[in-house]
Amino acid sequence: MKKISRRYFAKNIGLGIGISTLLPSFISIEDYIPEHEEKKLNIALVGLGTYAKILATGLKKSKHCQLAGVVTSRIEKARDWQQTYGFPEKNMYTYDNFDEIAKNQDIDLVYIVLPNGLHKEYTLRAANAGKHVIVEKPMALNAKECKDMIKACKNAGVQLAVGYRLHYEPHHLEIKRLGQEKVFGSVRMIEASLGYDITGMSPDHWYFKKELAGGGALVNLGIYCIQSNRYVIGEEPISVTAQFAPKTKPELFKEVEENISWQLNFPGGAVCNSMTTSNCHVDRFYAAAEHGFFEMSPALSYGPFKGRSSLGELDFPVINQQAAQLDGIAKHILSGENVPSHISGDEGLKDMRIIDAIYKAAETGKRIFLP
Repeated sequence: MKKISRRYFAKNIGLGIGISTLLPSFISIEDYIPEHEEKKLNIALVGLGTYAKILATGLKKSKHCQLAGVVTSRIEKARDWQQTYGFPEKNMYTYDNFDEIAKNQDIDLVYIVLPNGLHKEYTLRAANAGKHVIVEKPMALNAKECKDMIKACKNAGVQLAVGYRLHYEPHHLEIKRLGQEKVFGSVRMIEASLGYDITGMSPDHWYFKKELAGGGALVNLGIYCIQSNRYVIGEEPISVTAQFAPKTKPELFKEVEENISWQLNFPGGAVCNSMTTSNCHVDRFYAAAEHGFFEMSPALSYGPFKGRSSLGELDFPVINQQAAQLDGIAKHILSGENVPSHISGDEGLKDMRIIDAIYKAAETGKRIFLP
């Protein structure tokens, strides 16, 4: 994979088209330039919370997707979106009549933006309706649920992808290249941390409910650290140790963790140390290799990202991450290839296996080995 410069990126794909990479190898940018720009997938958003609004902005900038419908709790809420985005009334659904979407040929794909505990249910319902699925991360509550989702989509003949937007972001494409192509030799150590302060949120928010969230900071934020470790090293971890930190707000974090740190060991000898928290802001990535380093801060959030390496600054354009992700997935589906994309349900399953192991390690105090 050639080095991606700001000039090359802007000249060849602009600011709204996605790039795709494979783990551990890469697809070239040229191979991923859309061939038929007139084609678009019609997407229905399932759940209209804060992130759905961010996705709607991405859909406006997308070249291969458009917002064609919504699924929400109240039809009145759907009408507000209809007036803003101009889709027909027949493309508005509630959670109760969601299964009727099977009869609607104007919807190609549903994007599930619901609490984590509902991801499996609505993926299975969407698959039964014959619709392609994108599900927000984390893919599900645990690895077993991921397997059920993958099986349902495979049996229905539909594609399943996970909302891993950073796979299409140019700074992250570059750190993948630096790590996997061993530009500075083998990566020996990575430190990656991500945290937001959510202690001012209502205690009734689903983030604090085990049944809906599945966990705390690890599943909602730490997954980005795990992802970066895996796609920079280009390997899967073989073992994990982990530790819960004392809670500063035990009355708020009654059911889920507030802070957690963990250590991943990789077969090539790399060690990755990570921490995630819900009580302060942190957003950084640092990789030390045999003959150099590369780092970013901000690194794993929405950006804008800033980074440098032993060779100098990482200077790439700011893109709409959601548009890039949507176009990358759409390009794959529109190609007609009957194979999963590189951010398929299989990728989500790999992360959930690691998350399951991190929780087990923190709870038992033991090193947990991964298959």
